[in-house]
Amino acid sequence: MIILDVIYYAFIAIVSIQVIYYTLIFSRFSFLKTQNTAPKTFPVSVIICAKNEAENLKQFLPSVINQNYPDFEIVLINDASKDDTLDVIEHFANTNNNIKIVNVKNVEAFWGNKKYALTLGIKASKHDYLLFTDADCKPVSNNWIQEMTAHFNENTQIVLGYGAYKRIKKSFLNKLIRFETLITAIQYFSFEKIGIPYMGVGRNLAYTKAAFFKANGFINHIKVRSGDDDLFVNQVATKKNTAICFTKESFTKSVPKTSFKAWFKQKRRHISTAKHYKIIHKILLALIYTCTLLFWVLSTVLFAITYNWQIVLALFLIRLIIMYFVYGASAKKLLENDIIFLLPVLEVFLITMQLTIFINNLISKPNHWK
Repeated sequence: MIILDVIYYAFIAIVSIQVIYYTLIFSRFSFLKTQNTAPKTFPVSVIICAKNEAENLKQFLPSVINQNYPDFEIVLINDASKDDTLDVIEHFANTNNNIKIVNVKNVEAFWGNKKYALTLGIKASKHDYLLFTDADCKPVSNNWIQEMTAHFNENTQIVLGYGAYKRIKKSFLNKLIRFETLITAIQYFSFEKIGIPYMGVGRNLAYTKAAFFKANGFINHIKVRSGDDDLFVNQVATKKNTAICFTKESFTKSVPKTSFKAWFKQKRRHISTAKHYKIIHKILLALIYTCTLLFWVLSTVLFAITYNWQIVLALFLIRLIIMYFVYGASAKKLLENDIIFLLPVLEVFLITMQLTIFINNLISKPNHWK
């Protein structure tokens, strides 16, 4: 009986912590109104690092070339590709005079290290404001550069954007991928709003060259072969120098994985970087995940044995309703409304996959940029 009491009160504590997260932290983004910012006209360098991305560049690079912005260059980095990436880049450069090519060859000290390639690209760029995306990404509008750079000012050196994934009909995996992307965005946007920015995504991220060189680039985590985006932001971002951009014209959209195996491998790389975050960030994120996992485990146990089931059911429903309310508002902002209807199912699948990935990463190291 004592054990059941412990489980019961632990469940109450878990629900209480989650309600605090939803109402005091995640709601800061969910119910945040879009702030109109005056467009800027300063020169911008758009940086794209490509490794074996010939076909994606053919499909998506025109959407960057055709941006409605008065002064920008595109720095295309060929990171030791084995396909026709360099040929495709040279073709675009021949017809567009604002494209700069950086052809990176493998060197022994930085073999297969994307951060090395990006560093060469940043050094080759001629403008002080840098905007990053991936070769398999497409800005959803011709105003992407304008929308993202509008948030720079005399204090702001980092702008966090939203990198969505393309919607695929009748695909549960696609909904799971987009749900995980939505939850991640809610977290890093919300933490920025409470003054604790901790990460961004390289699919849609901007920062100044001054911030990059002041931090000595990626040198503090150069041996960590992933995390060119989130680890850099984790190191450099502060309450005063970071802003978020979530206007609908500022999004980018990427090609999602179409098999669980490929997505699992990708997430192994991403999750492996989290252990290098600052301690406060690791504690806050670990608490979110642990509470979510325990919520489903403890509620299942309590429902199975019908222990104080009326109160357990009430708490269960309160937590779900608040979560639907907060996540639903964010999903509407980020144009991911369709996945909210499956929220409980997607959450259970996601925490199960994350636990599996965590265990796998303890057993063996994941592969990285190659």
